[in-house]
Amino acid sequence: MAMIDYNEIKPGKCIVLNSEPYEVLSSHVAQKQKRRPTNQTKLRHLISGRVVEQTFQQSDKAEEADIETREIKYLYTGKGESWFCNPKKPAERYALKTSLLAGKEGFLKADTLVSAMVFDDEIIGIRLPIKVELLVKEAPPAVRGNTISGGSKQVTLETGATIHTPMFINEGDLIRVNTETGDYAERVDKK
Repeated sequence: MAMIDYNEIKPGKCIVLNSEPYEVLSSHVAQKQKRRPTNQTKLRHLISGRVVEQTFQQSDKAEEADIETREIKYLYTGKGESWFCNPKKPAERYALKTSLLAGKEGFLKADTLVSAMVFDDEIIGIRLPIKVELLVKEAPPAVRGNTISGGSKQVTLETGATIHTPMFINEGDLIRVNTETGDYAERVDKK
């Protein structure tokens, strides 16, 4: 159990606060006149996603959270559960609450490898690849002169997710999607 000083609680670090894991989103060490310095932080609860503000005093220490990352394979989603397996042992399957995917299940297709964040032997979060390639299943035809909407249209991907793309994207195109923003990134040339 590694303990870190109040001024080492910085963005990107994961700490344990009240026996719960948090990721540090921002920190600001400030020293007011004739007072001891403090570190004002914003923390995101790694299980619920709730963001809290926490001030650490100069005398405070925090336990660095032991977050392990493990590669797992996505299988499918249904009835509020998403199923995964161990990529080396496909028979080792388990379900997780779809809410762990934070609304990004629409960017996952079967057999995609993702990173599971593990705390106290429990999967508390899933990190998707930043960009994924998905096939466009449905795309309305581009209509000449229809650039009022900024030259974009809504398409349906092979996973059922819908996103906005440029007008030139057609049904059957393979596109790259940014999973962090949910935005179209680029069209992929077919080999």
